[in-house]
Amino acid sequence: MPQGKILVVDDDKNLLELLGMTLQLSGYSVTTANDGETALTSVKSEVFDLAVIDLKLPRTDGITLMNDIHQINPEIPVIILTAHSSVKSAVDAIRMGAFNYLEKPFDPDVLLMQIERALENRRLQSEVKRLENILEERYTFSNIIANSSKMKAVLSLISRVGPTDSTVYIHGESGTGKELVAKAVHFASSRKEKAFTAINCAAIPETLLESELFGYEKGAFTGAIRNAKGLFAQTDGGTLFLDEIGDMPLTLQAKLLRVLQDRKFYPLGSEKPCEVDIRLIVATNKDLEEEARNGSFREDLFYRIHVIPVYVPPLRERKEDVIPLAEHFLKKASERMRKDIKGFMPMALQKLMLYDWPGNVRELENAVEYAVVTSRMDLISDDCILPSKEKATLSPKPYKEAKEEFEREYVSWVLEMAGGNISKAANLAGKYRADFYTLLKKYDLRPESFKK
Repeated sequence: MPQGKILVVDDDKNLLELLGMTLQLSGYSVTTANDGETALTSVKSEVFDLAVIDLKLPRTDGITLMNDIHQINPEIPVIILTAHSSVKSAVDAIRMGAFNYLEKPFDPDVLLMQIERALENRRLQSEVKRLENILEERYTFSNIIANSSKMKAVLSLISRVGPTDSTVYIHGESGTGKELVAKAVHFASSRKEKAFTAINCAAIPETLLESELFGYEKGAFTGAIRNAKGLFAQTDGGTLFLDEIGDMPLTLQAKLLRVLQDRKFYPLGSEKPCEVDIRLIVATNKDLEEEARNGSFREDLFYRIHVIPVYVPPLRERKEDVIPLAEHFLKKASERMRKDIKGFMPMALQKLMLYDWPGNVRELENAVEYAVVTSRMDLISDDCILPSKEKATLSPKPYKEAKEEFEREYVSWVLEMAGGNISKAANLAGKYRADFYTLLKKYDLRPESFKK
């Protein structure tokens, strides 16, 4: 593999050819251009690790070209080549973002040393940025909002599953925070210093998904003008998160199964296998067990990924989290929009609690952001919350109906905790056994349905 891909721009054809040969002999992949327009065309179509640019160019200059390149990719380090008379301009280029400059004529070994330093500096900057992101993520996950018993159970499971290398299968409705849970698993693991890579299998066309996952060799297909690492290779040592895996095409499911079995894969167009060490986390909003029964999902892959199932409950099943989440989103949105909003009025809180949130946490965050944008006071009023929803959907149920609904859910929950044992369930509920039987009969609940 080349040590890096370098763009060289100079209107002196002899020097351009010499630089190209020197860099190629040193192990670099080189693209040359003798004017600014050609250089920009290359930058728009290829990814470069570094650019070497002459200060004097036809119809432009090296500093202007550098600025244009940084508009496309601000991460590319640039080395400016200059004649002695224009050293002051080269120094100005450094002030404007160039890595360094070299006076002509220069020693090729000095140029190679400058290139190595620039590439190493870029690698260090990337590592610093990655570590800063890790610290930010750690802070976020150490403050996951989970006031409800159901979400506390999810976090408890994560704390036990995280340190292992087992495949985690996260399922739940859209918008419940499955990716957040996946990241929490990663940051609870020994792989937390390595990459966490996420891909949505439903968002990428089938023709591109395979190359995204496994990479490809130059010439593997039309447009494959260079080798490219796929996400498996990029995530080696870390965690790969496949979101919406239920939408992965059947042909690709077979290849994924082989990777999970053999821990190696073949990039497109390559006959050489690549071995990887990754932890896999998958997520879906579908019932993949049912999908496997009807042939829409491979049964063998389902059992391969269904190792540690984690169910993320919808927001309507964890109403205790609604207000803390809303307050968290309110603080975030207020800071981002520089508005001094202190909280919610009581009627706004009631409105938040009465709504069922079919879009779950994602919908709640959007609703709070809308409220922050439209509010003209320092407290969010109820008319800023879900103004497009019908009032009827937000009105409270009659007391008797609400009480019976709660009672039925409570008895079911106690039975589940007791594994269908009547005596144990009655004891947990603080009820006489006969009274508990009356409740079972009232709600047509059968103890045997709850036996584990």
